[in-house]
Amino acid sequence: MNKRVILITGTPAVGKTTLANKLAQNLNAQSVNLTELTEQEHLAKTEDKQRGTTVIDEAKMRRKLKTIIEKTETDLIIDGHYAAAVTPKTQVTNVFVLRRNPVELREFMKRRGYNQAKQDENLAAEILDVCLVEALQKQEKQKICELDTTGKTADETLNEVLAVLNGKKQCYVGTVNWMGLLEREGKLDEYLKT
Repeated sequence: MNKRVILITGTPAVGKTTLANKLAQNLNAQSVNLTELTEQEHLAKTEDKQRGTTVIDEAKMRRKLKTIIEKTETDLIIDGHYAAAVTPKTQVTNVFVLRRNPVELREFMKRRGYNQAKQDENLAAEILDVCLVEALQKQEKQKICELDTTGKTADETLNEVLAVLNGKKQCYVGTVNWMGLLEREGKLDEYLKT
């Protein structure tokens, strides 16, 4: 069996790390969380104090991931909102872009203690398909699956991913349209701050 390199991406609070851990356990695979890797390997360029985020050195991250992928003999799960941008596409077998309805996403972020500015930034990223667009720009389209996690447990999402990996479910992109949904509900201005 050939080794798979599976990316789990999406905006914060969509369930990436939980899914990555469950998938790694299910597949007996190694899991790499990009936030943890950045800290462990000192891959940050700087801290953006205004936005409350770390700015990574993408070139160093790419080199580190290439090395990890080459040395890993089992399936490898990589999770992070910028996973599609920094993982060499020639080594990637699958990309799962997790999506969550902004109404539910905002509640998840509030529970995690995100400040208002961080909530607004992440909600805008989800509504504007930022992670999906980045995946489509940096990876091969036929390897990308967009999955709506709204109202689903981590195990339900895991089962969807396993169905795709086992060839029992097709991959699709372009199935989520939060902007259209919020516009129809008259909530777009409430969720997409300008």
